[in-house]
Amino acid sequence: MDEATAGSGTEQDGLTPVKPPEAELLVVTGMSGAGRSTASDALEDHGWYVVDNLPPQMLGTLAEIVSHAPKSIPKLAVVVDVRSKDLFTDIQTALGALSASGITFRVLFLDANDDVLVRRFEQGRRPHPLQGGGRILDGIGIEREVLRELREHADVVLDTSEFNVHGLATAITELFSDTGPVTLRLNVMSFGFKYGLPVDANFVADARFIPNPHWVPQLRPHTGLDEDVSDYVLGADGVQEFVDRYVRALEPVLDGYRQENKHYATLAVGCTGGKHRSVAVAVELSKRLAQYPRVTVTTAHRDLGRE
Repeated sequence: MDEATAGSGTEQDGLTPVKPPEAELLVVTGMSGAGRSTASDALEDHGWYVVDNLPPQMLGTLAEIVSHAPKSIPKLAVVVDVRSKDLFTDIQTALGALSASGITFRVLFLDANDDVLVRRFEQGRRPHPLQGGGRILDGIGIEREVLRELREHADVVLDTSEFNVHGLATAITELFSDTGPVTLRLNVMSFGFKYGLPVDANFVADARFIPNPHWVPQLRPHTGLDEDVSDYVLGADGVQEFVDRYVRALEPVLDGYRQENKHYATLAVGCTGGKHRSVAVAVELSKRLAQYPRVTVTTAHRDLGRE
């Protein structure tokens, strides 16, 4: 990132979260090609309700609705840009009216240097919305002049020239997520192979190498959630080593998922029926993985109770 501005006219190094006590409204604007769509997707991932390409004249009406029902839409992001053509000329008037009404809002302005913007438009094989019959660079120049005053008064100016989509999503997360850096939600699921593989599994671990409690009469009626079965399964030869190595093997994967802004993953652990071995191992893996930073773990047992 080249530049982050928090508060009008104040520039600082790095990304400093801008989180007022009541984040009611975020106006997302900036140069075409600077990453508004990516920023919108990242905001949605963190619980913002995003309205795209809203005419500025409707800002006040929408903000008024939200202010009267904050629990329904606690965080609203509105994308306003030159796609609204002549309507966009009223953006400063609309923002002034918001300020006068006392509604709390911030303005995020996304920018990038001209060479990067030209390259992005050429790669996408699409014209700049303001170029008319001229060149892409002509449209960029017109847009910069139209947006000059808005940029000067934005609360946050984010230069995306050096970002790919993942880098921009990470920056938006750090600035506007209540939880800070992206958290990976990992679902550890036990299942029975005889009922089929989970279709949404990113990883599948096979627990059928473990001695089966099904063949131990006093354990057969119980499940992997019961202490006697869990002790039997986790105490079998090689199981602790398996769990240790599996968790270590996942470490670079979890780091990579966070860097790529992947928010959800499912780890499926299977045994024959999904009652004993897979359940005990899934619970143990969940405990271990929950200790990693920025990873939240849920545990589910798909086939428990089917036998």
